[in-house]
Amino acid sequence: MISPAVLAEWVLDARQRTFEVVADLDDSQMLGPRLDIVNPLLWEIGHVAWFQEKWVLRHALGEPPIRPDGDALWDSSAVAHDTRWDLPLPTRADTLSYLTEVRDRVLDRLAHGGGDPRLLYFVRHAVHHEDMHDEAFIYTRQTHGYSAPRLSGADARPAEAGPWPGDVEVAGRTLLLGALPDEPFVFDNEKWAHPVAVAPFTIARAPVTQREFAAFVDDGGYRRRDLWSEEGWTWREAAGAVQPVYWRRDGNGWERRDFDRWVRLEPHRPVLHVSWYEAQAYCRWARRRLPTEAEWEAAASLDHAAGAKRRFPWGDAPPDPRLAQLDARVLGCADVSAHPEGDSPAGCRQMIGNVWEWTQDSFAPYPGFVPDAYKEYSEPWFSTHKGLRGGCWVTRGRLLRNTWRNFYPPDRRDVWAGFRTCAIE
Repeated sequence: MISPAVLAEWVLDARQRTFEVVADLDDSQMLGPRLDIVNPLLWEIGHVAWFQEKWVLRHALGEPPIRPDGDALWDSSAVAHDTRWDLPLPTRADTLSYLTEVRDRVLDRLAHGGGDPRLLYFVRHAVHHEDMHDEAFIYTRQTHGYSAPRLSGADARPAEAGPWPGDVEVAGRTLLLGALPDEPFVFDNEKWAHPVAVAPFTIARAPVTQREFAAFVDDGGYRRRDLWSEEGWTWREAAGAVQPVYWRRDGNGWERRDFDRWVRLEPHRPVLHVSWYEAQAYCRWARRRLPTEAEWEAAASLDHAAGAKRRFPWGDAPPDPRLAQLDARVLGCADVSAHPEGDSPAGCRQMIGNVWEWTQDSFAPYPGFVPDAYKEYSEPWFSTHKGLRGGCWVTRGRLLRNTWRNFYPPDRRDVWAGFRTCAIE
């Protein structure tokens, strides 16, 4: 269990990230265009504070609401997405004041809570919820073409490291898929580890790069009906997708939009902002396939020599900048050969950090699934979403482990998602 003092540091750190990621935006940008895929940022930062208040102060401690209108404004389960631009939202100043007040009350309860396990659990849950929204705030800035966020301690540009081609072979065995009960904190969709037979497979050492994906685009990948599933082709036509969402071609090749500026395509960085449908089409073109969740977790965690799973690809030590590209310490992805110290026992690189990786599977419950207190976290999205693994350059390291599961609809390409492939046996 994380101590109250460490949790207090996390509460402060998460709230500072929230403040920083919107600090330079004007009032019109804080609402932004009405889109299906993102929230108005003014609403979303208020939701972060409301969630923390609801689950820590009200649910865990039984305190009365700070704002009588809070549930009507910020309960994401009850407030329809397309109405969030029309709500009588508090002003920016009042919303930031609410964020500060909730934070300070939580810090006070931590200081005087005596290590109450219920309090500590919900404080940690709220921190991780804020971590996830902070990631969403940054991809919202990308979606709208706003400038890159000004984050304290972040470097502007990742270092170049080069390609990392090739495959590794992973021996077959029975994998305990999911989290073990001795994990200090997990979400309900990770519960619990259960045996899954994994046949031998061959998986790429690194994610698909921008250069590799550009070859698919240049070979007519978006025009060839034979490369797409029925559902994927229907999406492609409806979306008018003829290339990755933030790419454009000029006389010298491809460029991509990096927040509010256009840059030359970096050949050895992982491709970003591709949907599950696009990943599937690439795989058909390359005569490859996506890994299953079980294969991904096996490649990331199985230490055959020790006969056990690792918590992270490199072992049990928490992530740091040497091991993984996380925490927005650098504002973008690294080349796929970076961070060799973070390799998994199988020899796969960057399975934690840099870019979220689509898997083949639909997001589904593990056997015996029981929702946690926040029932809307996982259960509503089973079967309609696809699973992703590993985290990206924005994801907070304290959120992740090899068993952590992300999930998005297969048409989403605004998020920080890419993929790696497996050989077809």
